[in-house]
Amino acid sequence: MNDKGFTLWFTGLSGSGKSTLAQYLTPILKERGKKVEVLDGDEIRENLSKGLGFSKEDRDTNIRRIGYVANLLSRNGCVAITAAISPYSSVRDEIRAKTAAAFVEVYVEAPLEVVEERDTKGLYKKARAGEIKNFTGISDPYEAPASAEVTVHTGTESIEESAQKVVNYLESQGLLG
Repeated sequence: MNDKGFTLWFTGLSGSGKSTLAQYLTPILKERGKKVEVLDGDEIRENLSKGLGFSKEDRDTNIRRIGYVANLLSRNGCVAITAAISPYSSVRDEIRAKTAAAFVEVYVEAPLEVVEERDTKGLYKKARAGEIKNFTGISDPYEAPASAEVTVHTGTESIEESAQKVVNYLESQGLLG
């Protein structure tokens, strides 16, 4: 059994498919003998970062907390899958540098018009109406990765195609046996 842990860091706009892809990949990785934990951005905010707002400082703190937990898991042989917007490249780079195990950044790319169509919670509509301040992609920046290990295009690819890209990369790096 391949017991190397690693971090799969999914980044992308709200509604791009990060959580959906994380949940889809989890049983695939488990079937390959991996221990997997998904660190979902919404769940972390509720349980580990309650009380934080959406200022740049609070977002950075939240992402650093996710990175810390992902590092603990991955260095102990678990696959830590993060599914959080993580909009700022400098903080993602900081976490990459501090991660002891392999760090695989996956850019879950979807155009703004696609994520707005998928917006079941109505967040983009509220942000465009000025009801939500500091909303990533509308009134706050999203810094796309300059050189993610894997880029998936969820606006044009099926979930199977996107997941296969991730699996292919992990296999090519010897992270999946």
